[in-house]
Amino acid sequence: SSSSFLPPYFSKMSKSKLQKIGENVYTKNEKVNAELLTLTYGTLVTNLIKDYEDIQDVNAQLEKMGFNIGQRLIDEFLAKTTMDPCVDFRETSEVVAKVAFKMYLGVTCEVLDFNPDANSFRLIIPENPLNDFVELPGNYSALWYSNVLCGILRGSLEAIQLKVKCEYVKDTLKGDDTNEIRVVLEEILAVRIDSDDD
Repeated sequence: SSSSFLPPYFSKMSKSKLQKIGENVYTKNEKVNAELLTLTYGTLVTNLIKDYEDIQDVNAQLEKMGFNIGQRLIDEFLAKTTMDPCVDFRETSEVVAKVAFKMYLGVTCEVLDFNPDANSFRLIIPENPLNDFVELPGNYSALWYSNVLCGILRGSLEAIQLKVKCEYVKDTLKGDDTNEIRVVLEEILAVRIDSDDD
């Protein structure tokens, strides 16, 4: 199938094993003060709102910034976790939810509702630390405050040849019961090999 990355002899890791890896990496990782991160991010979003008149432009800028961050974070993630390549997109989703989110935000997410083609899922973020101390005024109802996370997912996955579309669909800041990102695998990119003939 198109969502299979490796030959079948690679074994899939269990969710509990991935959670243990996430816990271990999180424990060993240098911590950033959560309040400082939240307040700094809040200042960034506030400045973007001042710079752009249209909230959709703010959403786009947050996603673009996240994409650039994700392109850089993936190298650190791969170096610190030393995990084997994922077998398929389903396993990739679990690594993102149980290891990456734990490593960088200190939270574990849940993967739900894989479609029959195994190329899309819902990522549930029960506690989003970026939302701490934040109240979204009614006139900012179109703002996806943590849209940087969609960009980080897209950037990091694209760096490992997985072109995805990520979009926020629920946010507790908007009164939803949870935070939810929809992730859709659009394409497995071909690996480019640069020639030394230049």
